[in-house]
Amino acid sequence: MLIDCSSCAVRGAACRGCLVTALLDTPVEIEGLDADELRAIEVFARAGFEVEVVDQQPAALRMVRPRSRSGFRVA
Repeated sequence: MLIDCSSCAVRGAACRGCLVTALLDTPVEIEGLDADELRAIEVFARAGFEVEVVDQQPAALRMVRPRSRSGFRVA
């Protein structure tokens, strides 16, 4: 099968709903992901998980060191 968008009779008006566009266009959510991240998404999707890429950074984690009474931690 040969698909040639330049000879498509409904090019322009129907591109948005075209299967070729859906297969070839990269979703905005995954444009900035590296190969390892894309592979992880593929692994989860193949395992049956519903994968959703969110455009939000997780909150920064902060390490809190517990303090003992004397100010030093004794093991």
